[in-house]
Amino acid sequence: MNKGRIKPEYKLQAGDIVRVPPLRLAEPNEPAPVAQGLLERLEAAIVYEDKALIVLNKPAGIAVHGGSGLSFGVIEAFRQLRPDAKDLELVHRLDRDTSGLLMIAKKRSMLRHLHAALRGDGVDKRYLALVRGSWPTSKKKVSAPLLKNNLRSGERMVEVNPEGKEALTEFRVVRRFGEFATLVEASPITGRTHQIRVHAKHAGHSIAGDPKYGDEDFTREIRELGGKRLFLHAHSLVISLPEGGELKVEAPVDEMWQATLERLGA
Repeated sequence: MNKGRIKPEYKLQAGDIVRVPPLRLAEPNEPAPVAQGLLERLEAAIVYEDKALIVLNKPAGIAVHGGSGLSFGVIEAFRQLRPDAKDLELVHRLDRDTSGLLMIAKKRSMLRHLHAALRGDGVDKRYLALVRGSWPTSKKKVSAPLLKNNLRSGERMVEVNPEGKEALTEFRVVRRFGEFATLVEASPITGRTHQIRVHAKHAGHSIAGDPKYGDEDFTREIRELGGKRLFLHAHSLVISLPEGGELKVEAPVDEMWQATLERLGA
């Protein structure tokens, strides 16, 4: 018994010699390796890449970075996928449950350029959102100051509050589903946390599948049509480039979103 491998059922006896194969432990500060399946999904999600920038169509449900119980997110995955790019950084964030266009800078110079562009009007970001009820065509913008609150649980909630930071979102109706729901395009002019989600709720038309700011009945009805996600997707991005000119990218919605809208419209 003391030379070969033994079955798990074997009970150790006095005098047995036990050899445990060597186990490689990660260095204390070494990031956990990202699962191969996720790496492949993210590689396949790239919609644009050059020497200074990656733009991907982030799937819903994947965090942009590790933290709060997650050992990794999109940025950690890309550091594994692009080990030669030493300065990979997220240019901006998307909520975990939001899908769509996410920019990752490969160079510091691009990161600085895009941060300046985001502060000015050098980036045009547009989102699609499926909201409750019939959004009035006349309601073209929501301007309401937003204040961040961190709850005891560590969860972050944002509310409309005069003490908050000014926030402006422009809205446009894309498609109506009777009085029940509206597909809108939202352009956040400012970039506050949860801005589109809270502004939609403030307008009385919360987003389908939003666990924090949504309407439970509406979300349940959309779920029954197969829509088991937050219906917020960053679909279009126009960026002014450092050397002049601009980059335009678009990202399609996922199959679940597509199928849900087809059922809604049937």
